[in-house]
Parts: sequence; C-alpha cells; structure tokens
Amino acid sequence: MKVLAIIPAAGAGVRMGSETPKQFLSLEGVPIVVHTLRKFNDADSIDEIFLGVRPEDMERAHAELQNEQFTKPVRLIPGGATRQQTVSLCLREALSDTEIVVVHDAVRPFVSTEMIRLSVEAARKSGAAILGIPSVDTVKQVERQTILGTIPRERIVLAQTPQAFQFDIFKEACERAEADGYDGTDEASLVERLGRPVTVLMGSDRNIKITKPSDLPLARLFFAQEHEQAERRAKSLL
Repeated sequence: MKVLAIIPAAGAGVRMGSETPKQFLSLEGVPIVVHTLRKFNDADSIDEIFLGVRPEDMERAHAELQNEQFTKPVRLIPGGATRQQTVSLCLREALSDTEIVVVHDAVRPFVSTEMIRLSVEAARKSGAAILGIPSVDTVKQVERQTILGTIPRERIVLAQTPQAFQFDIFKEACERAEADGYDGTDEASLVERLGRPVTVLMGSDRNIKITKPSDLPLARLFFAQEHEQAERRAKSLL
C-alpha cells in the first residue's frame, strides 16, 4: 500500500505582488516549490508525489523536474481554478493501492521529514491528521468591525500542512464537498464535514507558508540555517 503526497501548486500567488507565481519564485537560486519537493523526495514515508500546476505552468514545472532528477516519481497534474479542485484532480489520478494521502502547501518548504512521517503514522491510526500550532495572540470573533466575543486561546490552533488522510476517507470527503458545492479553506475541513475526527499534531513556527514579500527574508534565514546544519552533519560523518 502506497503513501501519495499531493502538492497543489496551481495558484497565481497574487498576494506576493509578482508576475511569477509565488511557488516558482527563487529562494537562494531554486524555486520555492522545488525546495518543498526535495523534502518529500527525502521522506522515507512517501512513495509518490503528484504536483498540481496551472496548465500554463506545465512546461516550466516539467523543466524544473528535469533539472532536479528526483529519485521518487513526481507526476505533473493539470490543476483547477481553486486549490480544492486541484487536489481533487490529483486524487482522481491516484492508484487503487493508495493507502494514505498527504496534502502539503507548495510554499511551505521548511517542513521536516519527521513532520511528514508523524502525520502519516497518525492518519494510519485515526484516519486523519494535521499539524497545528497554538495561537499566541488573543482571538476575537468579529462582525462588521465589532467584536462579538473572545475565543479562548487554549481551544485554538493555527492549521498547517502536511495534512494526512486515509485514502477512502479523503476521497469520500472530496466527493461530498463537490456534490454539495462546498469549498473548504483546508483539506481537514472537508473531512470534518463527514463527522470524522481529525487528530492535531504539534507543528512548528519554522513551518511557514511563504505568501507575501515580507515572508522572504525569514525564509532566507531559515534556508541558511538548514544549509549550515546540513554542512555540520556532513562534516561529522567524515
């Protein structure tokens, strides 16, 4: 039974203010999405990767994959108009022996292979699992610039990816959402609608989603730290 990673990368990235979609912006000379794919290529818990991109980005994505020469199969899938449509289109291409589906943001390149492994293991046990971090800010429920109430912080987590699901559960959730015309803000919300429990694992403040220009300096810092750690590990093996 296989574990499939779906990386939806079909967005235009308008919040970044660039003509180039954010997933293809360069981070230290390499597109952000390639950094993300490297993590899943290195993860022992992943067997295959589907990358969903806009039809107009297929040629660019193909060239990047050719340059990288990943050791695991990475398949390009034409994406849809929304993230949910892109994920669903990728899911339809999954083989019958797929056991677990892991969905991850293309612009979260600092996910660790350990996070990926833990999410897969949790999904095997409970059916669905996501990463999340506690909110450090007070959360207010607001309507028309007026506070309706304060939500206790101990009951709040900020959802991250990867989000992992048993294949049959996730397939049912996607099909039900499509039939109902429901568009969720993340994959877990589709599973929640089925009344299924979703396990929350501790995420990381480093597992940032690069969506706006102010995220890039922090991303460069994290990349430099990862590179330095990798060099130290390599020297320790000599």
